Amino acid sequence: MSIYELHPGSWRQVPEEGLRPLSYRELAQQLVEYLQEMKFTHVEFLPVMEHPFSGSWGYQTTGYFAATSRYGTPQDLMYLIDTLHQHGIGVILDWVPSHFPTDEHGLGFFDGTHLYEHDDSRKGFHPDWKSYIFNYGRVEVQNFLISSALFWLDKYHADGLRVDGVASMLYLDYSRKDGEWLPNKLGGRDNLEAISFIRRFNEVVYKNYPDTQTIAEESTAWPAVSRPTTMGGLGFGMKWDMGWMHDTLLYMSRDPIYRQYHHNDLNFRMIYAFTENFVLPLSHDEVAHGKSSLLGKMLGDDWQKFANLRLLLGYMYAQPGKKLLFMGAELAQWNEWSHDISLDWHLLNYSRHLEIQRWVKALNELYRSEPALYQLDFTQAGFEWIDSQNSLQSIISFVRKGNLADDLLFVVCNFTPMTYFSFRVGVPRGGLWKRLLNSDDLKYGGSGQDNPSNLTAHANPMHGRSYSLDITVPPLAVVYFKSREHR
Repeated sequence: MSIYELHPGSWRQVPEEGLRPLSYRELAQQLVEYLQEMKFTHVEFLPVMEHPFSGSWGYQTTGYFAATSRYGTPQDLMYLIDTLHQHGIGVILDWVPSHFPTDEHGLGFFDGTHLYEHDDSRKGFHPDWKSYIFNYGRVEVQNFLISSALFWLDKYHADGLRVDGVASMLYLDYSRKDGEWLPNKLGGRDNLEAISFIRRFNEVVYKNYPDTQTIAEESTAWPAVSRPTTMGGLGFGMKWDMGWMHDTLLYMSRDPIYRQYHHNDLNFRMIYAFTENFVLPLSHDEVAHGKSSLLGKMLGDDWQKFANLRLLLGYMYAQPGKKLLFMGAELAQWNEWSHDISLDWHLLNYSRHLEIQRWVKALNELYRSEPALYQLDFTQAGFEWIDSQNSLQSIISFVRKGNLADDLLFVVCNFTPMTYFSFRVGVPRGGLWKRLLNSDDLKYGGSGQDNPSNLTAHANPMHGRSYSLDITVPPLAVVYFKSREHR
């Protein structure tokens, strides 16, 4: 799964009509062509459920059974999804059961009483989003929400639901100070009713639509989020790895000269990487609200910024876990995302931005063609460190494995602007290794430091392996190699 996360209203607009956003049907033509060209496997739409305030990006939902009319009719949205499916592209919809807005035309005080929400604001009002919280202990509310989820899978044929704000549902004291929340009947901070609802939601979805996925946006260390309810888990199919996203972006925002002191930000993830079925997100939340664009987070001069962005993306595709990239990252936008205006498509008139787009396409092509990059994402059997401790040079190297013995990839990442020649690194197998992809290639905007197309691993022990390669490690770059023969 290589997911393109998209906000329908600001992906592209029609300047001749006052910057009108594309309709569902216009998206069907243009988005399908773009996703096919870029080789993404899925698209994930920010909420298309009806919402009163565009600035909420759809996360303040009022219409739990209504497609937003901003872009057309329900039939138009069905046409969009059907067109995506006809071209082999999966569709994930963001769905928000964690809160709902206080607008008078919404669910609050629906019949003049606190029907959907709690009457006590310490349980029924969300301090961060200034919205109401569902009363998950009421069977009617659970049925309403689960019916909504099934509706989008049934009527619109969505392939998955990404559930927003799961952490805020799990904890009664989420974003609250002492005295601002009420404990559960056992005296604890867990929202027992919400936990019961989440488990039931996942059980019902997978029973009725076993070929779909539910994905949790859950930002804490709550155990077994993506484990079956029969094992005590919450029952989601996958979970966003928010920790990886924050650690990695913080690391990439540091001057390379200081990265050696923060090496654990890179290798800490592998301590927990297989405790859940993870999606690695570089999401919309990280390129808005003053956080800058992905390119803007990178340090150095312009060349280094672009090199760091290529390295970040190449590192993500090499790591175990499904991939998610928010629209605009593949254009190397300078400006952070705004829901009111189109992406900066004019940037593709400049070579450096076109080269980043070319790099993302190459990563997707490699990802789809190499089973070692996806088959064993959720198990330790698919990953093996070569060297995780080279903090002085800020270099990491590891192996990705597929189901077959021949599916063996070696990846090296250099997080400094230094080029290392005749760099010896251990590999698990002798014989030929083919260089598959190099982010420092000139066609991606790199400096052109490279390795021969084929290298031979000799019986020269290194890093606890019987064989090793002598390679050139390009600056601020990731290089992929594949074993060509077994000895």
